[in-house]
Amino acid sequence: MKTKFHLIVGLAATLMAARGAEALPSFSWEHVPVYAHLGKTAGDFTTEELDFLARHFNFIALEKGQAFRQRGSTEAGFAEAARQLKQRNPRAQLLFYWNAFLDYPLYAANKTFPAGGHLQDAHGKPVLVRNTVPSYDLARADVRAWWSDVAAANVRAGAVEGIFADALQQVIAPAKQKLLGAAKYKALNEGLVTLLQDARRKLGPEKLIIYNGLRNGEGTQFLPLTSGAMIEHFGALSGTGKEKMAADMESMQQAARAGKIICLKAWPGFTWLDADVMKKPHAELARLAREHITFPLACFLAAAGTNSFFCYTWGYREGDGTFEWYPEFDKPLGPPQGEARRDGWIWRREFAHAAVSVNLETQAAKIDWH
Repeated sequence: MKTKFHLIVGLAATLMAARGAEALPSFSWEHVPVYAHLGKTAGDFTTEELDFLARHFNFIALEKGQAFRQRGSTEAGFAEAARQLKQRNPRAQLLFYWNAFLDYPLYAANKTFPAGGHLQDAHGKPVLVRNTVPSYDLARADVRAWWSDVAAANVRAGAVEGIFADALQQVIAPAKQKLLGAAKYKALNEGLVTLLQDARRKLGPEKLIIYNGLRNGEGTQFLPLTSGAMIEHFGALSGTGKEKMAADMESMQQAARAGKIICLKAWPGFTWLDADVMKKPHAELARLAREHITFPLACFLAAAGTNSFFCYTWGYREGDGTFEWYPEFDKPLGPPQGEARRDGWIWRREFAHAAVSVNLETQAAKIDWH
């Protein structure tokens, strides 16, 4: 029997074939396929940082606030970083971070935001995230037009491959319906779909739209409208527990079968939000990350498909682990010898040069590199 997920990914594959080839990031099973997602608010990347990124990554999203303190806007910082990275690695596929719901005051585009375009709750009060960041009212056509225009303009200006659309889960969260009322919640969610459709039309069929919002089996309705998704909280934050991790791995498999890009954001047992851990020296954090990589990497390898990428850091800034490198990333991997075999919470999979086993219940994992 076909599930809702199967119908969605089937539609995704049909739409992808109809609209032509996207500029997919360079992918190979030769080694673990990796993805970088970071920003540096203080200023431009150093020569050493640029060289590291260009040497190790062919797929990179540059976060909000890139070089904001030095250049005055994310757009200017992004354009310079993109220029430098493309110069060093012409094969690099770059994404412009553009939050689909939260209005961060880090962009030159903020100056042209439509008047009164922020979301209000059922009582007319501003909807603020973390009590500080206003939200876009995606039910408004002028807000959607502004957002998709900014996305397209920055992709063209930076000569890059696409956008990273963040925070879709915050739009569809059921708690929003109580906050906004049923009618407004429905209009907001319909507006989000239109927003992605507008972005696709303005960006063109060959550009990438990666969204953050595939989580615990939810958020699949956006796959037909986009190039793929990030699974952000795997094994951390709101994604802990064997049931949620299994759902994320199953989503990876299904989306990859539909030809979609999947970025699995994995964590080393701590995040930048863990205040006590963040007091440790960077060298200690890097050591912990090296010790803890086997479990999340084994989970990724068990479920990965073509155009699946592994991102392993403890945050999204330059000091949060992107510039660490791991021996596992240099070991020969080779193509998978079929999909994973699953027995309850245990997953096993063979690659040309590695054998993977992982137990989601006990979090025991092993990667035998041949």
